Amino acid sequence: MQKLIALQTRVQLLIVFFIFALVAAGLTAFPLSWELELLEQIVRASPIQIPPLIAWVALVNGGLQATYRQYPFMAYGTDWLAFAHIVIGTAFIGPLRDPVKNIWVIEWGMIACVLVIPLAVIVNPIRGIPFFWTLVDCSFGVFGIIPLWFVRRDILHLAELRK
Repeated sequence: MQKLIALQTRVQLLIVFFIFALVAAGLTAFPLSWELELLEQIVRASPIQIPPLIAWVALVNGGLQATYRQYPFMAYGTDWLAFAHIVIGTAFIGPLRDPVKNIWVIEWGMIACVLVIPLAVIVNPIRGIPFFWTLVDCSFGVFGIIPLWFVRRDILHLAELRK
């Protein structure tokens, strides 16, 4: 019984972590203008100077600031991006409540993490995104699938223990 409770607790903690990470990632899309200004200041002042990163962040920040000044409604797209992250996070409430019954949500999340990689690899070059940033984008799928993999493994074990 203790093993069952410990496993259930670990599953719930990992799911809460995943929900928090999704929602936090989404919320960062709202203050994007301020964040990019700050990021540019940080990369320019960093003791480790990486010229391609500095140039990329400056280009993105300049483009975003110019777009927001002339076309502020374009921020509406990132508002919906933030909203989507929050809504996707709420989908994981089902497995939080009953992980065995809702394992499909975990598997769906794992599929979504895998799909991040081909999306970034295909679309980023079309959009002029540098390769090093494609790796950053892909890392969201890689790092996202890790807790979900552990959750899925533990849910399968939970299902066996409940029999």
